[in-house]
Amino acid sequence: MSFAVELDSPNPCRFGKSLIFTVITTIVMASTVLPASVVAKTRPNKLAPAEINPNAPDPDTLLIDVYKNLSANNLRAAQAKIDALVEAYPHFQLAHLIQGDLLLMHTRPVRSFGAGALMQPDKLKDLRDEAAARIRSYRERPDPDLIPRAILQLRDDQKQAIVVDARKSRLYVYENAAGQPRLINDFYISQGKFGIYKLKEGDQKTPIGVYYITSRLAGTKLPSFYGPGALPLNYPNEWDKFNGRNGSGIWLHGMPPESFSRPPLASDGCVVLTNPDFLKISSMVDIGKTPVIISEQLEFVNRNKWIADRNLAGKLIDDWRLDMESQNANRILTNYSRNFKTMQGDNLNTWFPKQQQAWDNWHNPNIKLKDVTHFRYPGKDELIVSTFTQETVNGKTRAAVRKRQYWLKEAARWRIIYETTV
Repeated sequence: MSFAVELDSPNPCRFGKSLIFTVITTIVMASTVLPASVVAKTRPNKLAPAEINPNAPDPDTLLIDVYKNLSANNLRAAQAKIDALVEAYPHFQLAHLIQGDLLLMHTRPVRSFGAGALMQPDKLKDLRDEAAARIRSYRERPDPDLIPRAILQLRDDQKQAIVVDARKSRLYVYENAAGQPRLINDFYISQGKFGIYKLKEGDQKTPIGVYYITSRLAGTKLPSFYGPGALPLNYPNEWDKFNGRNGSGIWLHGMPPESFSRPPLASDGCVVLTNPDFLKISSMVDIGKTPVIISEQLEFVNRNKWIADRNLAGKLIDDWRLDMESQNANRILTNYSRNFKTMQGDNLNTWFPKQQQAWDNWHNPNIKLKDVTHFRYPGKDELIVSTFTQETVNGKTRAAVRKRQYWLKEAARWRIIYETTV
């Protein structure tokens, strides 16, 4: 598709009602960037103030305002918005592209985005993909009344959860609002060059799973490649190791000074954000507590369905608790999959008798489960990961252990496929 605008015509902004669709489509179909010689003049050698200021204007909001102004036949307002965007974020190549085309509209008709720019085909594709991802987030923002199915239950002291939709190249932040996840923000992200489902070191893929932020690394202690800092994840987690996946160094991090953003598929496996977005996220997460759930594609459910799924997960571990209190081996065994195994290589037949030796010493035990979390684990299997503190009172003896169980749906029955202490 194409469009033409002449500012000096009697009606210079007679775009038509469908221009917003035309603009978006032409960006996705034919995006490019300004010539390198032009862009170089606008690039400072260090981060612009807006790019290290978490309170800077949101670039996606400004970009969408440009589209809205064009749709409303207001070229001058669109020009003002894109000028503000480039001034605030001088490294934002997509913004430079749009600014160049709007400037060109002042002198002659513009029939395609990037009309005055030249770039290699692979670079054109990179920018086209970024534009498509950013525009998709505007058109497909999650319904605030729906809840990510992956987040079943957070602990009271988990203030927020991060979920990543790899297909949309988008990261969503949900706050814990009295036990119910509520969307508070979302951000464009880049992921592994070869997509998702990381299997091994060096495959340049981003892992799928439930992870936690293990530390906060300041940018001053890292190469400039990581921008203002990094938030390492605990990849590989126990489920990754259980399935033979390896590798390391999967982080959430920012951008080097000379760049504002990357294409959707551009990292060695990390989740990469613009520097202002990284700073916003880094300021709100709690180390060791904030879960990061990376999915191929997020699924959303209404509140009734979410409550039903949460209650199901709660019932699984509560039934397991009651069976443990009974000390009846047959009842306890019904909770475990025949394919159960440990990291040490024990199967159910070798692991279970070892556990039973400890249970045989119990006398009318009382077991309570506290600080419970439940997540639907991303991937192709029906899998729930539940983490809790098990407090066992046995006579005058009291013991507490933090446990994690992976419940796999086998046919119509949920069973524990893996269990560990954490």
